[in-house]
Amino acid sequence: MSDIFRPYEKLVEISIMGKTFLVPERNSLLRAFQFISPETIPYGRFCWNQDCQYCKVNCQLSDEDQSRPILSCKFLVSEGMTISNLAPELIGCLRTKLGAAATANASPVEEDKSSAV
Repeated sequence: MSDIFRPYEKLVEISIMGKTFLVPERNSLLRAFQFISPETIPYGRFCWNQDCQYCKVNCQLSDEDQSRPILSCKFLVSEGMTISNLAPELIGCLRTKLGAAATANASPVEEDKSSAV
C-alpha cells in the first residue's frame, strides 16, 4: 500500500471533526483519508482530479483564523490542520473511523460563494 503515497519521512497530526489522526506528510488530504481508512476510501466515488467534488471539506490551517472549503484531492496535508465538515461521500467512507462525530456533524460542506456563477 505504501506505493500509493508520496514519499514521506514523518506523520503529521490533523483533526477531523474533533478526532485526531496521524497521517503522512507531503500527501494530499484525500490520500491522508485513505491512510486512515484504506478499506473504504478506494471504493468511494472519488475522481482524484477535482471534477466530482465528492471530496470537498471545510478546512482550517493552523495559521488561519477561519475555515474554508477545499477539495481534499488537491490540497496537501499540514501539521495542525482542522477539518470541520466533510462531503457526504467522505462521511460514508470515514464513518467507522470517526464514530459518533460522523453522524453528529453530518452537515453539508459550506459552499464557496466567491466562485458562484
